[in-house]
Amino acid sequence: MRPDPSKMPYRRCVGMMVLNRDGHVFVGRRIHFEANESWQMPQGGIDDGEDLREAALRELAEETGITKVDVLAEAPGWFTYDLPADALGIALKGKYRGQTQKWFALRFLGTDKDINLAQHQPQEFDAFRWVPVDELVELIVPFKRDVYRQVVEAFRHLAHPS
Repeated sequence: MRPDPSKMPYRRCVGMMVLNRDGHVFVGRRIHFEANESWQMPQGGIDDGEDLREAALRELAEETGITKVDVLAEAPGWFTYDLPADALGIALKGKYRGQTQKWFALRFLGTDKDINLAQHQPQEFDAFRWVPVDELVELIVPFKRDVYRQVVEAFRHLAHPS
Protein backbone atom coordinates (compact mmCIF):
# COMPACT_ATOMS: atom_id res chain seq x y z
CA MET A 1 0.00 0.00 0.00
CA ARG A 2 1.39 3.39 -0.99
CA PRO A 3 1.50 6.24 1.50
CA ASP A 4 -0.99 9.10 1.17
CA PRO A 5 1.05 12.09 -0.08
CA SER A 6 -1.41 14.55 1.48
CA LYS A 7 -0.26 13.29 4.89
CA MET A 8 3.44 13.64 4.11
CA PRO A 9 5.52 16.82 4.48
CA TYR A 10 7.86 18.39 1.97
CA ARG A 11 11.59 18.26 2.69
CA ARG A 12 13.12 21.73 2.88
CA CYS A 13 16.36 22.07 0.97
CA VAL A 14 18.54 24.43 -1.02
CA GLY A 15 19.53 24.28 -4.67
CA MET A 16 22.46 25.94 -6.39
CA MET A 17 22.73 27.12 -9.99
CA VAL A 18 26.50 27.43 -10.43
CA LEU A 19 27.52 29.48 -13.46
CA ASN A 20 31.03 29.43 -14.88
CA ARG A 21 32.82 32.32 -16.58
CA ASP A 22 31.19 31.36 -19.90
CA GLY A 23 27.72 31.59 -18.35
CA HIS A 24 27.18 27.83 -18.52
CA VAL A 25 25.50 25.86 -15.73
CA PHE A 26 27.11 23.07 -13.67
CA VAL A 27 25.22 19.77 -13.74
CA GLY A 28 26.27 16.54 -12.09
CA ARG A 29 25.33 13.01 -13.12
CA ARG A 30 23.63 11.23 -10.24
CA ILE A 31 25.19 8.03 -8.96
CA HIS A 32 22.86 5.06 -8.38
CA PHE A 33 20.12 6.23 -10.70
CA GLU A 34 18.16 3.24 -11.98
CA ALA A 35 16.94 4.60 -15.34
CA ASN A 36 18.89 6.48 -17.98
CA GLU A 37 21.45 9.07 -17.05
CA SER A 38 20.13 11.57 -14.53
CA TRP A 39 21.64 15.04 -14.34
CA GLN A 40 20.86 17.75 -11.85
CA MET A 41 22.24 20.87 -10.25
CA PRO A 42 23.59 20.51 -6.71
CA GLN A 43 20.97 20.53 -3.96
CA GLY A 44 20.71 19.36 -0.40
CA GLY A 45 19.04 19.51 2.96
CA ILE A 46 18.99 22.34 5.44
CA ASP A 47 20.15 21.54 8.96
CA ASP A 48 17.96 22.67 11.88
CA GLY A 49 18.52 26.37 12.49
CA GLU A 50 20.93 26.70 9.56
CA ASP A 51 21.03 29.92 7.54
CA LEU A 52 19.85 29.22 3.98
CA ARG A 53 22.85 30.82 2.31
CA GLU A 54 25.23 28.89 4.56
CA ALA A 55 23.33 25.67 3.80
CA ALA A 56 23.76 26.34 0.07
CA LEU A 57 27.52 26.90 0.40
CA ARG A 58 27.92 23.84 2.65
CA GLU A 59 25.94 21.55 0.36
CA LEU A 60 27.79 22.82 -2.71
CA ALA A 61 31.16 22.13 -1.07
CA GLU A 62 30.05 18.67 0.11
CA GLU A 63 28.63 17.51 -3.23
CA THR A 64 31.17 19.08 -5.60
CA GLY A 65 34.18 20.35 -3.67
CA ILE A 66 33.37 23.80 -5.06
CA THR A 67 34.20 26.58 -2.61
CA LYS A 68 35.40 29.37 -4.91
CA VAL A 69 32.11 31.16 -5.62
CA ASP A 70 30.35 34.48 -5.34
CA VAL A 71 26.67 34.40 -4.43
CA LEU A 72 24.89 36.35 -7.16
CA ALA A 73 21.23 36.02 -6.23
CA GLU A 74 18.60 34.24 -4.18
CA ALA A 75 15.34 33.20 -5.80
CA PRO A 76 12.45 35.27 -4.48
CA GLY A 77 10.39 32.29 -3.33
CA TRP A 78 10.44 28.57 -2.72
CA PHE A 79 10.00 26.10 -5.59
CA THR A 80 8.26 22.80 -4.86
CA TYR A 81 7.99 19.45 -6.60
CA ASP A 82 6.17 16.21 -5.80
CA LEU A 83 7.75 12.81 -6.17
CA PRO A 84 6.19 10.48 -8.72
CA ALA A 85 3.75 7.97 -7.19
CA ASP A 86 6.15 5.02 -7.60
CA ALA A 87 8.82 6.83 -5.54
CA LEU A 88 6.56 7.75 -2.59
CA GLY A 89 7.61 5.95 0.57
CA ILE A 90 10.97 5.07 -1.02
CA ALA A 91 12.84 8.18 -2.21
CA LEU A 92 13.89 10.85 0.30
CA LYS A 93 14.14 8.18 3.00
CA GLY A 94 10.44 7.44 2.52
CA LYS A 95 9.44 10.36 4.72
CA TYR A 96 8.55 13.12 2.26
CA ARG A 97 6.13 13.72 -0.62
CA GLY A 98 8.69 15.89 -2.41
CA GLN A 99 10.88 18.89 -1.77
CA THR A 100 10.45 22.60 -1.36
CA GLN A 101 13.62 24.35 -2.39
CA LYS A 102 15.25 27.75 -1.95
CA TRP A 103 17.55 28.38 -4.93
CA PHE A 104 20.73 30.42 -5.18
CA ALA A 105 22.73 31.51 -8.22
CA LEU A 106 26.50 31.47 -7.79
CA ARG A 107 29.42 32.44 -10.01
CA PHE A 108 32.18 29.82 -10.03
CA LEU A 109 35.55 31.52 -9.62
CA GLY A 110 37.77 28.45 -9.84
CA THR A 111 38.75 26.00 -12.54
CA ASP A 112 37.56 22.48 -13.21
CA LYS A 113 40.55 21.26 -11.19
CA ASP A 114 38.85 22.71 -8.09
CA ILE A 115 35.90 20.35 -8.51
CA ASN A 116 36.06 17.16 -6.43
CA LEU A 117 32.95 15.01 -6.69
CA ALA A 118 34.34 12.60 -4.07
CA GLN A 119 34.77 15.40 -1.50
CA HIS A 120 32.10 13.96 0.77
CA GLN A 121 30.66 10.48 1.25
CA PRO A 122 28.27 9.22 0.17
CA GLN A 123 29.18 10.66 -3.21
CA GLU A 124 26.28 12.30 -5.05
CA PHE A 125 27.67 12.62 -8.60
CA ASP A 126 30.07 10.55 -10.72
CA ALA A 127 30.55 13.08 -13.55
CA PHE A 128 29.88 16.72 -14.31
CA ARG A 129 29.60 19.05 -17.25
CA TRP A 130 28.81 22.67 -18.05
CA VAL A 131 25.70 23.27 -20.17
CA PRO A 132 24.05 26.32 -21.71
CA VAL A 133 21.08 27.45 -19.64
CA ASP A 134 18.70 26.72 -22.53
CA GLU A 135 19.69 23.02 -22.49
CA LEU A 136 19.29 22.58 -18.74
CA VAL A 137 15.62 21.67 -18.33
CA GLU A 138 15.65 18.84 -20.88
CA LEU A 139 18.49 17.06 -19.01
CA ILE A 140 16.47 16.77 -15.81
CA VAL A 141 14.12 13.99 -14.74
CA PRO A 142 10.57 14.94 -15.80
CA PHE A 143 9.11 15.37 -12.31
CA LYS A 144 11.66 18.12 -11.49
CA ARG A 145 11.37 20.04 -14.76
CA ASP A 146 8.78 22.57 -13.59
CA VAL A 147 11.08 23.60 -10.74
CA TYR A 148 14.01 23.86 -13.15
CA ARG A 149 11.96 26.08 -15.46
CA GLN A 150 11.28 28.38 -12.52
CA VAL A 151 14.98 28.43 -11.58
CA VAL A 152 15.97 29.24 -15.16
CA GLU A 153 13.39 32.03 -15.26
CA ALA A 154 14.70 33.46 -11.98
CA PHE A 155 18.37 33.37 -12.98
CA ARG A 156 18.52 33.45 -16.80
CA HIS A 157 19.68 37.07 -16.72
CA LEU A 158 22.84 35.91 -14.90
CA ALA A 159 23.73 33.18 -17.42
CA HIS A 160 26.18 35.20 -19.51
CA PRO A 161 29.97 35.34 -19.80
CA SER A 162 31.61 37.26 -16.98
